[in-house]
Amino acid sequence: MSISLPGVIIAAPASGSGKSTVTLGLLRHLRAAGASVVGAKVGPDYIDPAFHAAASGKMCRNLDGWAMGPATLAATGRDLEQGASLAICEGVMGLFDGAAGGGGSTADIAALTGWPVVLVIDARAQAASAAATLRGFASHRDDVRVAGVIFNRVASAAHGAILREACATALPHIVVLGVLPCDARLTLPERHLGLVPAGEHGNLDAFLVGAAAIVAEHIDIAALTALAQPWELPESTAKAPLPALGGRIAVAMDGAFAFHYPAVLDGWRCSAEIVPFSPLADEAPDPTADAVYLPGGYPELHAGRLAGNGVFLGGLRASAARGAAIYGECGGYMVLGAGLTDASGVRHAMAGLLDLETSFAERRLHLGYRKVCLVEAGPLGMVGSVFRGHEFHYSTILDEGGGHPLFYGEDSKGRELGGVGRRHGAIMGSFVHLIDRGANG
Repeated sequence: MSISLPGVIIAAPASGSGKSTVTLGLLRHLRAAGASVVGAKVGPDYIDPAFHAAASGKMCRNLDGWAMGPATLAATGRDLEQGASLAICEGVMGLFDGAAGGGGSTADIAALTGWPVVLVIDARAQAASAAATLRGFASHRDDVRVAGVIFNRVASAAHGAILREACATALPHIVVLGVLPCDARLTLPERHLGLVPAGEHGNLDAFLVGAAAIVAEHIDIAALTALAQPWELPESTAKAPLPALGGRIAVAMDGAFAFHYPAVLDGWRCSAEIVPFSPLADEAPDPTADAVYLPGGYPELHAGRLAGNGVFLGGLRASAARGAAIYGECGGYMVLGAGLTDASGVRHAMAGLLDLETSFAERRLHLGYRKVCLVEAGPLGMVGSVFRGHEFHYSTILDEGGGHPLFYGEDSKGRELGGVGRRHGAIMGSFVHLIDRGANG
C-alpha cells in the first residue's frame, strides 16, 4: 500500500531570485483560500521552515537528498502528507546546486518525488534572453521536469509582455504563470546565516498578508496548483534519524537556540520525553532530565545575557555533575565551552564544561556537508556509528583543548577532516548539525 502527496517545487537559477517570497506568498494565499497546504524546504536550512510554518499554519519539513537516507526521506514525506493535500516545496540555491561532491540539489528532490519545478527567474537585467535561461534549465536533466516559470522583479507591463512572448514562441510547453513587479514589500531582512529568523519579526504576519496579495494579483495560482504531481510514498517504518540521548531530554528552545530539525525531535519523541527550556529566560534544564540538548542558533548575539544567566549556567553544570548526557551542536557547542568572544571583541564566560574558546571577532566561514563517525561509544551510539550532517558558521576556534574528539569526519568529497568536536565523559559537542544516520548508524 502507498500514499501520495501532490506537490510543486519552487526553484530558481540562483540564490536571491525571489523563490522564498514567492513560496511564502503562495502558502499564505492558499491557506487563506481554505486549501490544506504545507511547506517543505530542500536542504539543511533551519530558518526558512519557520517562515513556511507561519505562512501555512503547518509544520514545515526539510528534504535533504545528501544527508537523509531513503527511509528518512520517505518518512518525512509521510509526515508532510498528514493533514495536507498539497505541498509547496522551496528549493535551495540554484536548481542544480548541492554538495561539493555531488548530490543534495533541488533537482535531486524533484527527481525523487516527481514534483514538477516552477522556476523563479529574476528578470531585472534580461528581456527575451530569459527564454534561453529557461530553456537551459528545462533541458539540463531528463529526470527533472520544469513545468512553469514566474518572472520576478519585472520593470513594466511592456517588459512582462516581452518575457511572455519570448517563452510562448520558444518554449510553448512551459507555462508562464505570472510576472511579479519590483516591489520592496517582497523583501525580508537578512543576517549572516540567511534571513532574520521568523520569531524576530514583529510584523511578520503583515508581510505574509502583503506577499499573498501580490502573488494572487500577479500569478495564475490555479494554473500553478494544477501542475502538482503526486509523490508515491511506500508505507514503511524508519528508524529515528538520531538515537535518543536519554529517556527524558531537556531541549533548549528560544531565540539563541532555535535550530532544531523537526524530524530529529519527532524521532526522539518515539522513545523519550522532550522537556523544553529557555536559556535566554534564565531557565535551567529540567533537574530530572537524564540528557540535555543545546542546538545551534545565535548565542553570539546574546552572549552577554547568557553569561549573566546564573540559573541556566548553574543548572547546566548541575546536570553535568549528576552525570546527565549533555550534547551541544554549533552554537550549543560554543556555550558548553569556556568562553565566547563576540563580534566587538568582548569575551563572555560560558559554561566551562569543555575546553573550548571561540570568537566572532574575526569571522571565518565554515560551510558544507559532513560525514562523521563516533570515536567512542556513548549516548549517540556505538564506536564507529556514522552520521551525516551539515556545518555552517562564521566563528573561529581559538582553542579546542587537548581532549578527545567526538567524531572523525570528512567533507562531501570524502576529504578527511580529522578529529571533529570534543567529548569529556558524558559532555560532548561539535560544530556539525547532525541530520541522519549513515549506512551503519
